[in-house]
This record gives sequence, C-alpha cells and structure tokens, in this order.
Amino acid sequence: MAEDTPELVHYVVSGDVATITLDSPHNRNALSRQLVTELAGRLAEADADDTVKVVVLAATGKVFCSGADLSEAATVPMVEGARAIVALQRSIVAHTKPVVVRLQGAVRAGGIGIVAAADIVVAAEPATFALTEVKLGLTPAAISLTVLPRLTSRAASYAFLTGETFTAADAVAMGLVTRAVPADDLDAEVERVCASLATGAAQGLRETKGLLSRDLLERIDARGEDLSQLSARLFGSDEAREAMLAFLSRPKG
Repeated sequence: MAEDTPELVHYVVSGDVATITLDSPHNRNALSRQLVTELAGRLAEADADDTVKVVVLAATGKVFCSGADLSEAATVPMVEGARAIVALQRSIVAHTKPVVVRLQGAVRAGGIGIVAAADIVVAAEPATFALTEVKLGLTPAAISLTVLPRLTSRAASYAFLTGETFTAADAVAMGLVTRAVPADDLDAEVERVCASLATGAAQGLRETKGLLSRDLLERIDARGEDLSQLSARLFGSDEAREAMLAFLSRPKG
C-alpha cells in the first residue's frame, strides 16, 4: 500500500482482545480490493499473536459493510475478487481464535458473508440486513458458503429470492445473528461476550473452534472455486453490468 493511501482497516490489541475495524466511509465499508487485502492481513496478524485470545470485527459509521464495491465490480473481471471473498470467509472460519462481530449498523449482500463466517455475532437492534444480489441479476454465490449453513432453508429461500430487508431480531430467528441488543448496550454486551470467551484456555478455544468449523471448512474447500466462477460469470453478464451501473448512477440520498 502506498504511503499516501489511507488505511482502511485498523488493528488494536487491548489485553487479550484484538479489535479489527473497517473504516472506509467513502463507500460504506464496501469490500474493495484494498479493504479485503487489509482485512485478511489483520486477521493473520491476530492469528499469529499468542497474546490474543479473542478477535472482534467492528466497523465505523452507520453501515457495517455494504457488500461488494460495485464501482470496481462493474468495470473489472470479478473472478479474483470472488476468490478473495471466499478466502476471506475461510480465514475467519479457520481462525484459531473465536471471532466476534460487533454489528452496529446495516449490512448488505457480500458483507453478510463476513457476519456468517464469524463464530458469534452481537447486533444492535436497529441494524438491518438484506441479500440484494437478486435485484442486480446476481446471486449470493461466494457468500452462500457460510450464509446457507447458518440459515434455516425457509429463511434462506425468502431472504435470497426476495432481497427484502430484515431486522436484527429477524436475523436472530433465522440463525444468522447470535444476539440482538439495544444500540446503547452493544459495547457492553460485546465486552461481556469477549470476557466470557477469554476465560477459556488457549488450547481449549483453538481446538473447540476447530471442531465447530470442520464441516464449514470442508464446504468452503469443496465448493469455493465453483462458486467463485459462478459469481464472476454473473458479475460479468450484460444484465448485471447494466443493473450495477444503473444503481451507481442513482442520486445519492
């Protein structure tokens, strides 16, 4: 990264908790190539730090993650981008430390893959969710690797096919979110969860997370490339490109 390029993902360790924060306000923390690369690096840094027992994924602003960076996706081949999203989900699932998402605001499309890959998700009650790919001629291909195993089949069908917005309480009922709390209680609840996790022995946390993640890792490794190719094919289609360009040209409210 060039010296004059602002950092989009911050990393802070306090005690035995590493907090990784998405900070890309210009595109609502979208999954640009720079952000994905930095996030992967920060996750690796936390994995290698023996003083860290718990990782928190957080974000600045009103939006946790708006999904793929459509300004990039509309103009460049997407297969490498889709592979990077698959790899990012895998790095969260395969991480040796429990990963907790502090979900302060809206999350859309590809961002839901990060949420689904994490071990525990604490959401503020005003947070909203939507898998909007269908409206752009796309499908949640790469993120289905982690999202589908979290959701009931009925919830997945409704969320994937309608693209409707749903609430944090809905997300708990669907299996995507662990707990929804009032916005003012979010930090206290994340702190409480992290403190509870940190009472575990490092070996116990590592081996238990590995046990929980085994089937999901097998799914990612078996289907990741095929779904990356599907994602790239759809992103490259005329229908999707037209829809993305129309979306990007809408007046910003």
